[in-house]
Amino acid sequence: MAAPGTLRDVVAQWGRIGYTGFGGPPAHIALLRELCVDRKQWLTTHEFEDAVATCNLLPGPASTQLAIFCAWRVAGPMGAVVGGLAFILPGLAAILALAVVFLSSPPDWVRGVGAGAGAAVAAVAVHAGLGLVPDSWKRASAHWRWIVYAALGGGAAATLGPWLVLVLLGCGAVEVVFRHVERGGRMGVHVWPIAAAAATTTGGLLALVWVALKVGALSYGGGFVIIPLMQADAVDAYHWMTNTEFLNAVALGQVTPGPVTQTVAVVGFAAYGIAGGLLAAFVAFAPSFTFVLLGAKRFDTLRHNSVMRAFLSGAGPAAVGAIIGVAIPLALALDEVWQYGVLAAAAVSLLVLRRGVVMTLLLAGAAGLVAEMAGAPLP
Repeated sequence: MAAPGTLRDVVAQWGRIGYTGFGGPPAHIALLRELCVDRKQWLTTHEFEDAVATCNLLPGPASTQLAIFCAWRVAGPMGAVVGGLAFILPGLAAILALAVVFLSSPPDWVRGVGAGAGAAVAAVAVHAGLGLVPDSWKRASAHWRWIVYAALGGGAAATLGPWLVLVLLGCGAVEVVFRHVERGGRMGVHVWPIAAAAATTTGGLLALVWVALKVGALSYGGGFVIIPLMQADAVDAYHWMTNTEFLNAVALGQVTPGPVTQTVAVVGFAAYGIAGGLLAAFVAFAPSFTFVLLGAKRFDTLRHNSVMRAFLSGAGPAAVGAIIGVAIPLALALDEVWQYGVLAAAAVSLLVLRRGVVMTLLLAGAAGLVAEMAGAPLP
């Protein structure tokens, strides 16, 4: 019988995962499994796998929700809050510190590193999307619909930017209808909570809150689906940052530990400084805490809910397509010819040589530094 956990255990163990969790959701899930199932035996293998499946049904950052849920199982609601914060805060502090360096009139050598790492981001997006295809394809009830949803998501990410969220929700709703009709049932009324906000054209605080809310409460799929939700707003609509700075933000979200969702903190920093970064992070992560604190006791019911599973079967492939499709605007955001060489090299590193994302981005940053020292133009 496993010894019960305490808040002190949660702070220490979830904090350790928070500052060592490089590599995105797969790394976070592996670290949580090793801690909660293998070493401490706070959860059984079956309970942990059910928790992973349920968190993947929810919008927002699945690995963050899993960390909060596991902490809830160990030490109750207070454990969920403390564990979630311990998991998030190390990476959030790191990414905000780096945002200060990269976005506040940096010296040329820092600009070179950022331009190199940013050039590789489109390849990282393709790598992330392709990695999600096999499992998503296997879960599809009709492969022709999977292709349609993925194509719609990819096209929306490449062209619609912030309105991608409507495509994700629409694909999910359409799949719910298909499943219901296939079962021969009458169409009931399913109410989906769709948030809406009248963000001002000047990009006030309400606009930042809306962008962060889309990232934290209305995104399905892997972490990279948040990129098209942010890019058009942060760069084109509100002019909080340039394309180069946005690419730097995405790269920083990949090379820092913890959830990729904290990339939104860099957008918030660009808009309103440290306070904006903290506000954006709070809004983006608040839904994850809310989902777990209010619904953890119903996770088993949720996992077997046919409507939720059908919705994810539509929204999920659209998110996969969006992650791959966002590579187009990310690549088009590059300003210098030499950056396309870095992008090509990063694609070979990730897709052919199978190197890790963090190592690839660090090498791309080093290439950017060499280019700056050689006198190459900087974006």
